[in-house]
Amino acid sequence: MSGLFPDLLRAVISTTANVLLMMTLLQPKYSKKITLLTMLGILAADLGTAIYCYLSGNLTLLSKLDIVLFAVLCFAVRPLFKDTFMQWLFSYLTVQNISDAVIIISFIGSRHLPYPAYANSLLRLALFGTFLLILSRHVRPLYRQAVEHWTAYFAVALGIYITFNHYVLSSDDIVVTLTEQAVPLLLVIFIGLAAYGSIFLSLKNLQREFRVKEENRKMQVEREYLQLAAGNMSRRLELMAEVSAQNSRAAHDRRHFNNVLLELLEQGKTGEAYALLQSQNQAAHKISKVYCENPAVNAAVCHYAGLAEQAGIRLEIALDIPGNVTVDALELSMVVSNLMENAIQACERLPKEQVPYLRFTCRSVGRLLLEMGNPCAEGTSLDESGYPVACKEGHGVGSKSVITFAKKYDGELMYRIENGVFRVRLLV
Repeated sequence: MSGLFPDLLRAVISTTANVLLMMTLLQPKYSKKITLLTMLGILAADLGTAIYCYLSGNLTLLSKLDIVLFAVLCFAVRPLFKDTFMQWLFSYLTVQNISDAVIIISFIGSRHLPYPAYANSLLRLALFGTFLLILSRHVRPLYRQAVEHWTAYFAVALGIYITFNHYVLSSDDIVVTLTEQAVPLLLVIFIGLAAYGSIFLSLKNLQREFRVKEENRKMQVEREYLQLAAGNMSRRLELMAEVSAQNSRAAHDRRHFNNVLLELLEQGKTGEAYALLQSQNQAAHKISKVYCENPAVNAAVCHYAGLAEQAGIRLEIALDIPGNVTVDALELSMVVSNLMENAIQACERLPKEQVPYLRFTCRSVGRLLLEMGNPCAEGTSLDESGYPVACKEGHGVGSKSVITFAKKYDGELMYRIENGVFRVRLLV
């Protein structure tokens, strides 16, 4: 029995390592306990076969039975893993290729060391441990990518597997075959390691390239956001300057009006004072328009409504926007500015025979629902995401600003083109 100990030791190392490799490379579907018990069953069956062959002294039969038995057992437990059949088969072939490579190297290497029987086991343990360490700590993420794209790499695993099994299945004495065919087998192992190494290296390079492209994309998005922020800030300053100028003019005119009114009252000319007040109310009604209660939005609407009227665009504006809104009022005014500016530009591109108009409504129903519609020229289109396609290079910044605003406040933004009418709806 003591003479069988080195053989049993090698069998335990090889079978245990194969089970650990399968558990490392595959994705279990059930709990660790169930997976472990199943793998222990494979280990026991494989070891039982090894003991029988060692007792009979037929190592050639053992090498051939191992191929068939491990395949049958692994096919039986395949439903315990998440991988598809072909993904699982790719991993099974990879495990067998690693196992064959380790067995061949340890056998050939031990022939040149003292106590070959024990040196074989020691080399086998060291090689399997190295492979397990590299796979579990460094290669597994890349390996899972290779499994996901098994169609590109399956031929490599299958070719190496067939080559190894050819030597085993065609052998009359496995010890003689491993001794006489040592150089060809080592070359096959070198080719196999080079092929798998190339696969993982290419996947690593692809990952690096993808990360660089993703970083460049993020930098581009950040630059666009910075441009939008700069544009928004510029428009905010313009609106604030316009509102400030309007307030200054109104205050100046109101001071002169109050002085005239006081003078009339002091002189007892109440009739003239009444007429002055009445004319002032009419003038104020003609000059200033209040579209909504929100000052920032109202200033933006007034500005672009004036531009639209100058361009001969018919306006239909009905806004219910309170003074206090749940979003940033200045950001909302920028959105309104962008939408109205885009609508005015679209109207200016219309053929002369088409009547331009801008219809802008907003309702406050807990959230703000803005709707804007205007006729658009032929060729106006939306991209695959449903957003407007810029008609010229450098345009479309306003639309991106609106999209950014909607995403920031988890709003719903929808563009639609029907019967030559461009409509946009924003719910925030």
